[in-house]
Amino acid sequence: MKVIIKKGKARGRVEAPPSKSMAHRMLICAGLSKGTSVVEGIAESRDVLATVECLEAMGVKCVRSGESMTVTGIDILKAAPERTLDCNESGSTLRFFVPLCLLSGAEAVLTGSRRLMERPLGIYKDLCRERGLLFSQEDGSVRVRGPLKPGKFKLAGNVSSQFISGLLFALPLLDRDSLITITPPVESRSYIDMTIASLATFGVKVLWQDENTIFIKGGQEYKAGKVLVEGDYSNAAFFEALNVFGGDVIIDNLNPDSIQGDRVYGKMFEQLKNGTPILNVSDCPDLGPILFAVAAAGNGGIFSGTGRLKIKESNRGEVMAEELRKFGTSVKVYEDEIIIYPAEFKKPEKPVAGHNDHRIVMTAAILLTLTGGEIEGAEAVTKSFPDFFEKLTSLGIEVEKIEDKS
Repeated sequence: MKVIIKKGKARGRVEAPPSKSMAHRMLICAGLSKGTSVVEGIAESRDVLATVECLEAMGVKCVRSGESMTVTGIDILKAAPERTLDCNESGSTLRFFVPLCLLSGAEAVLTGSRRLMERPLGIYKDLCRERGLLFSQEDGSVRVRGPLKPGKFKLAGNVSSQFISGLLFALPLLDRDSLITITPPVESRSYIDMTIASLATFGVKVLWQDENTIFIKGGQEYKAGKVLVEGDYSNAAFFEALNVFGGDVIIDNLNPDSIQGDRVYGKMFEQLKNGTPILNVSDCPDLGPILFAVAAAGNGGIFSGTGRLKIKESNRGEVMAEELRKFGTSVKVYEDEIIIYPAEFKKPEKPVAGHNDHRIVMTAAILLTLTGGEIEGAEAVTKSFPDFFEKLTSLGIEVEKIEDKS
């Protein structure tokens, strides 16, 4: 799908969508609970639907009504997947479900898009090898078999926090205590804290013993309940960027006391407006593209902790550099640093490419409100924010969608 954006200033109110990160976690906790839970605030993004489909493949019953999902849990320790778990393009889904599939001792197969299956899974491969468990990755799928045993686990802190979260879902159900030691620096700590908070909502307690060690008591049970998924700061950041560009947008449905790490966008945008700051994005990598865009349209910026952007839906550092150059911006991409130099910002002569990455598409749309222009591959927004363009239109920005005829 191609989208044409007209130059304009955004004004009005918009509601932040439910947090995709929290939705994954709440749905999984509900699926591990005895009894029936209701999870309210479920947006129909492809990533969240992938988690629902994987839960159903494990035997969990999920019934949707509007933005609510009624989830009847299972005893995951005895579960055998009824079919292959298709994680689509969702890295969270894949990394959260591998440890869950290791609990029962039944063999499970997980698959997903080509790009997803290219993303690193070495942490789990090593973990399974050390414990004599099956982990086989070939032909675009992963085959695993447990049973996983409790004990001491050591993981690097500079890899995706999703590996740690995956273990946190599974280990409380084992019969003895476990310990996860994370070698510093611990990146994306806020996402680990989101998992711990979700567990607590369902009656499972996990504790930081110190800044690098998590204690997981064994023999716990998830307790069913009714929960609400809060609004998503990572997606709200796109609308807040419109204010940096001279708009007047009020964003509703955000919890001011949220522990989401992406809440920092307000402070970071302010720093970018007032100078050329040095910003570390290791704890908020999803903000990377929109932060780069704000820097490119203004005073520039220096960004550290960018190495993990290589393993997202696209190589976000490289593709953002490629697209920002169409606006006349000079960008240098290094191993763990990106420098964006101030430049005369201009309308791109060529369409901006979406690179099959929802955050690249949304970032491009916000930038094009300054200049006007086209985005190719705009359908990628359905991964996390299906009605993004409708909400942008509601703020007075002219958007024209042109569907592919093929």
